[in-house]
Amino acid sequence: MSVLQISIAALPFLFSLASRNGNAIAPCLVTSIFTVLLGEEPHRAVVAWCVGVLIAAVAFRERLRAT
Repeated sequence: MSVLQISIAALPFLFSLASRNGNAIAPCLVTSIFTVLLGEEPHRAVVAWCVGVLIAAVAFRERLRAT
């Protein structure tokens, strides 16, 4: 995997760091790791990445709602 692919795979984790509480950080980290590990199988990697993005987006939305 190239550096660009790894940085895209880490986006859910980085996005979850902006959440208000730390509940979403661990699942997003796990999905980012799965995305990197499944990089050779694109369909599975995309599913893991999408799950991570959904978790991070919900956590970020809750942060915006709380302010």
